[in-house]
Amino acid sequence: MNRVRPTSTLLVVALVGSGLVIGRLIPPLIIRLDGNVPRLGWAAPLTLLLAAILVGTFAWNTWQTLHKKHERMTADHGIRMLSIAKSCITVGALVAGLYGGFALAYLDAMDSPLGKERVVRGGAAAIASLLLMTAALLLERACRLPGDDDEGESGKAKNGRPNPTPA
Repeated sequence: MNRVRPTSTLLVVALVGSGLVIGRLIPPLIIRLDGNVPRLGWAAPLTLLLAAILVGTFAWNTWQTLHKKHERMTADHGIRMLSIAKSCITVGALVAGLYGGFALAYLDAMDSPLGKERVVRGGAAAIASLLLMTAALLLERACRLPGDDDEGESGKAKNGRPNPTPA
């Protein structure tokens, strides 16, 4: 059976960076195509914040169950929590970059009311997305079983030597 590896920092940075570039390029591209850049509402930042709170609650409950109370959870429940964590890490990182890039595109237009609105709401959505990503990283960490931290590579004992295989 293959082990699920923790999300790499490189993947998170690549997703945020890609989102920043795409989000920064969207407004000029819309204008170039003779379109109107949409106004941002408060629905997205509030929804992302609510999702971050929900995932953070999952992380706290999972941590308490596995690491503090030393209780067990079913495999199905563990897989659900881990899949929520993995997907929210990806979505949170990418959306944070997209909204952050969108806000950066209007940073030079802060003196206009519409520019200020786009920067503030885009920044709020980016921060809420980063909170979602952080909560998901904590949930992913909470899903690790209490013996997983001590093991290095699979197939090696705690002393670093290979485990004996049965003959």
